[in-house]
Amino acid sequence: MTAPTIRDLSADEALARRDALAALLIDCVEGGASVSFMAPLPAAKADAYWRDVAAGVARGERRLIVAEEAEGRPVGTVQVVLAQPENQPHRADVSKVLVLRRARGRGIGAALMRAAEEAARRAAKTLLVLDTASAEAERLYARSGWSRVGTIPGYALLPDGRPCDTVYFYKELS
Repeated sequence: MTAPTIRDLSADEALARRDALAALLIDCVEGGASVSFMAPLPAAKADAYWRDVAAGVARGERRLIVAEEAEGRPVGTVQVVLAQPENQPHRADVSKVLVLRRARGRGIGAALMRAAEEAARRAAKTLLVLDTASAEAERLYARSGWSRVGTIPGYALLPDGRPCDTVYFYKELS
């Protein structure tokens, strides 16, 4: 199996790939990912989310990085949220690390994280922050050199409505 291509999407490209991006988000939510949405996630709500992301990309507030198969179908995404308060110009948030369930275990998450870190460096960011409710993601971030800060119990809900803890991580970039 060929490794996916990792690249930034422009706002126009994100809009053009909304159906596939929505399917990716829905797949992750159906798989139990705590990524701000409850199950079942309607396609229209997923579409609206990606429209908002594309608008943020167009404004320069975020970068959308995608892992694509040979046919251009996204199998994973990550976002780097560049827009931060004025007293935090050095910081960015990493958000919505999504990988299709069928594509997991192929190093896509690690490749997306490397690309996110490089995008942050290019934007002159020196500190990245993220949170997760996934033990698998925790292992990925630890292997990628991120530092675990701590856990907030009952911070959010899983897509099925059960409460879940959230773990925060940070990484200083050089």
